[in-house]
Amino acid sequence: MGVKRFALWAPLAIFALLFAVVASGLFRPAEKVVRSAMVGKPLPDFALPAMVPGKPGLTSASFRQGKPRLLNVFASWCIPCIAEAPQLMHLKAIGVPIDAIAIRDTAPAIAGFLRRNGDPYERIGSDRASQVQLALGSSGVPETFVIDGRGIVVKQIIGDIRPENVAEIVQAVKDAR
Repeated sequence: MGVKRFALWAPLAIFALLFAVVASGLFRPAEKVVRSAMVGKPLPDFALPAMVPGKPGLTSASFRQGKPRLLNVFASWCIPCIAEAPQLMHLKAIGVPIDAIAIRDTAPAIAGFLRRNGDPYERIGSDRASQVQLALGSSGVPETFVIDGRGIVVKQIIGDIRPENVAEIVQAVKDAR
């Protein structure tokens, strides 16, 4: 009789155990910071052609000229890139130099994106095959890197820059001097 009763209640016990494991994962606070493998390392060597007329392309050497700057990885087809555009324009207005890598995109699409959303970039390189993006350890768009004047990554911002991130980014650029 005991074995039959156990066999009858075992599926419910297994379900309750699985439910408890899943529920504990839902209520436990998630890690908010994604650790980047590139922080503390030099940018990989790259030379990207210009994306739009009137703006130079981008090379890793341009980040080793003694002045910290941002490197923004974006695309015209990226909705969160539109959301972060006002923050990038604000950073530019307060004197933060910003360069960009356009991922899997075309010159007309990028030119339209910049016309509609503003152009905070000094240089834009075209990474049609995402090779530089992958070498940076970037998993998507947008992503932004704070690079010191020696070409070393000091901070990575995954996802769109929000208004509450601006002060933190400005401080990271100041600290990178």
